[in-house]
Amino acid sequence: MIKIGIIGDLEPERPSHKATNEALHHCSDHFGIDLEIQWLPTNSLEVDVDEKIKSFNGLWCAPGSPYKSMKGALNAIRYARVNDYPFIGTCGGFQHAAIEYVQNHLGLVNVQHEEYDPFGSNFFITTLSCSLLGETRRILLNKNSLVYTYYNEIEIEERYNCNFGMNVEFQKLIDESGFTVAGTDENGEARILELTQNRFYVATLYQPQLSSTLEKPHKLIIEYFRACMKFKYDD
Repeated sequence: MIKIGIIGDLEPERPSHKATNEALHHCSDHFGIDLEIQWLPTNSLEVDVDEKIKSFNGLWCAPGSPYKSMKGALNAIRYARVNDYPFIGTCGGFQHAAIEYVQNHLGLVNVQHEEYDPFGSNFFITTLSCSLLGETRRILLNKNSLVYTYYNEIEIEERYNCNFGMNVEFQKLIDESGFTVAGTDENGEARILELTQNRFYVATLYQPQLSSTLEKPHKLIIEYFRACMKFKYDD
């Protein structure tokens, strides 16, 4: 039995939430292993986060921001990063994994997310110049990245459903500090981030779960699931 905790506020009929659950089941069927999924409401993660998530074999920060509690989401993401739990963040998960890193690892505590406060300042996550709602776009992979080894392709196409991304003014800083840019769009803007020192820690602005099928589980999610199994059985 593999136990996955999903950081996010479940809306059962939301397509991205249904796809997240289904993509994990595609992987469990692929490996022939039982799976337990538990959604973790963000407001429940504001206190005692270690007690609430330490029993999981992997964590996934799901789409669906603004979350009910940004603090709760960041607490859980930090726990995954610091304790080297297999982690994937998609869409809103990408945005919050990036914010967590710059706030807690780099000490830039005042950076903000425009979706939560459009009248704020010092935005780290900003409105995209061109909306990616319902779009499928090309992504160019860094051949030196771990993500490249998962796809074994230089260029991929993935489905998005978002309006917000990382402020390009911070991209060099986050890349050079260790949360490296593993994939970009055609304009060189970050679409995939990875922490190579962790067992599996990947954030994608796109939603790989949207293109996963039972017959062909998504390559990236397969590798995430493999890391969760290794975390449980080998450590």
